[in-house]
Amino acid sequence: MNLPTTFFGWIGFIWEKYSPLFWKGTLNTLILAIAGTLIGFLLGLLVAIVRTIPLSKKDHLAKKVLIRIANALISIYIEVFRGTPMIVQAMVIYYGAMQILKADIPAMGAAIFIISLNTGAYMAEIMRGGILAIDKGQTEAAQAIGMTHWQSMTSVILPQAIRNALPSIGNEFIVNIKDSSVLNVISVSELFFQGKSASGTYLRYYETFFIIALIYLVLTFIFSRLFRLLEKKMDGPDSFVIHGSQSHHKPMRLGKEN
Repeated sequence: MNLPTTFFGWIGFIWEKYSPLFWKGTLNTLILAIAGTLIGFLLGLLVAIVRTIPLSKKDHLAKKVLIRIANALISIYIEVFRGTPMIVQAMVIYYGAMQILKADIPAMGAAIFIISLNTGAYMAEIMRGGILAIDKGQTEAAQAIGMTHWQSMTSVILPQAIRNALPSIGNEFIVNIKDSSVLNVISVSELFFQGKSASGTYLRYYETFFIIALIYLVLTFIFSRLFRLLEKKMDGPDSFVIHGSQSHHKPMRLGKEN
């Protein structure tokens, strides 16, 4: 078999020979990023709601104690997962479960669990900031008509907070696409892991990882643009028509402020 002699010749040769590995790695990378971001978002949302539960002098002592314990545990969780690299978290959780708990966890399941916990810690702070950015008058108005904290959050505050936090949520997803590469340390067959497998036969690391870099670039480019389109969609039209309460009134058209 005649081997290529040029850089682009090797690129074409490696792609033709190992494209099934690259496609499999890309699919697994997307599964990890999507599942980890979605579960992490829901976890962060729940944590943010708990951290914003108001306490008053009228509350029972048991409620105050439970909320403070929950906030203390949440603070520890956030500090630990934001203060340590994901690669270290993967090693501790995966091999720790095998050594201490004697649990044989599938690598893919462990990877989703690790990304979810890591993402949840960041999402908790993102959503807490989004919630605190909403005017307090809206929360007070919701409580004034008898809404509980949970009802006011789900019906009034969170829809606005999620919209405000959408750029940061999209950024976390993009980060997860790239950072999933560190999970090759627990033998997850994501894109980087498959690149190592493909480069080993002919020892063409440069050409192989050039292909891997292009795939990561395409993924992040596509999804960053999709999130921008989603942001514009949630912004609504550039102008709004407000109709008067009387049928003979002419509608007023209001444009968005720059």
